[in-house]
Amino acid sequence: MFKHIITAAGLLALGTSAAFAHVSLEGKEAAIGSTYKAVFRVPHGCEGEPTNVVRVRIPEGVIAVKPMPKPGWELEKVRGDYGTTYEYHGSEVSEGVTEIVWSGGNLADDEYDEFVLRGYLTPALAAGETLYFPVVQECPGGLAERWIEVPAEGQSADDLEMPAPGVAIIEAAGGH
Repeated sequence: MFKHIITAAGLLALGTSAAFAHVSLEGKEAAIGSTYKAVFRVPHGCEGEPTNVVRVRIPEGVIAVKPMPKPGWELEKVRGDYGTTYEYHGSEVSEGVTEIVWSGGNLADDEYDEFVLRGYLTPALAAGETLYFPVVQECPGGLAERWIEVPAEGQSADDLEMPAPGVAIIEAAGGH
């Protein structure tokens, strides 16, 4: 009997760790026309190696991005053109931060950390869709974990081996 309990507990632990083994977002919903605080949960390194670079690609429709600095990590804001021009506080903007890179840190494979940024979710986004933020973890020796897969039409992120973290887009409080 005791042997069966250990086996069941072991299987439960394996199932639980697999569910949390990928980079995820803390906030599961965000409203159109609001500022969204994206907290990326990075649960491990790469095959036993520490993570020393975390790259986050900013999806189209998210502008005015500002990352939170992390002690012990260098911060780079990669700028580029947006796919379209957006209105933001009465001004038209057509370029801005398109990628955030935290580098030079050391997140051991058996440790967990969070990487934070905030950005404005433009009215160009559609309620009911999921917005994906592709993330790449880089580790020594050229190892990397590429959380960049986006589900195809009719597919779930659960069907993917390396899903990009996503947030469900909802209507603004007053509707749009």
